[in-house]
Amino acid sequence: MKVVVVYDNEALMGYKAGWGFSCYVKAKEKILFDAGWDGNILLHNLKKAEIEDFDYIMLSHAHWDHIGGLNHVINKTNYVIVPKSFSKNLKREISKRSELIEVNNPIEIAEGFYTTGDLNGEQSAILKSKKGLVVITGCAHPGLDKILSKAREFGKIFAVLGGFHGFSKIEELSNYLTIPCHCTSKKDEILKFKNSRICAAGSIFKL
Repeated sequence: MKVVVVYDNEALMGYKAGWGFSCYVKAKEKILFDAGWDGNILLHNLKKAEIEDFDYIMLSHAHWDHIGGLNHVINKTNYVIVPKSFSKNLKREISKRSELIEVNNPIEIAEGFYTTGDLNGEQSAILKSKKGLVVITGCAHPGLDKILSKAREFGKIFAVLGGFHGFSKIEELSNYLTIPCHCTSKKDEILKFKNSRICAAGSIFKL
């Protein structure tokens, strides 16, 4: 499985930074998780990474810095997966351009690709790799501990990537390969762990 960060507050050379988050996952399915804020930045970074299309776009929650770029990339997929709690207006607009998949409970979207379900307005992705489960979060507003607990229902967690918001029990992350991205308040502390990796637009992880 390969994960490419294509939108983040920080960026590697040749990529552009912006407030928000998005990553591309290439496993059995091709998935764009979240869409950042500025669609032009997202398109630039996707082109730089030579990513052209996706089987699914999965949106974690309805905050502007995670869905703002959707309008620029929705034509690159057939399916958009959103929490059921998205507004009726937003779901209606998305469904005009793509097949909308609403999720409420944890389900398998495709082989080896799961959602935690709608946890207080936010969903996270769970993907099976040869090393274990990879959990991808947007901002983790429901609480990273709650998200990880839900993910464990599908198996053993190997890696956690994305925004961790204000999660403070960071010693628990020493059990996983940890990649803290946008919207992680204790990023500097987490990056001191030997099993942590730096996240920036352009970062590539083989998991």
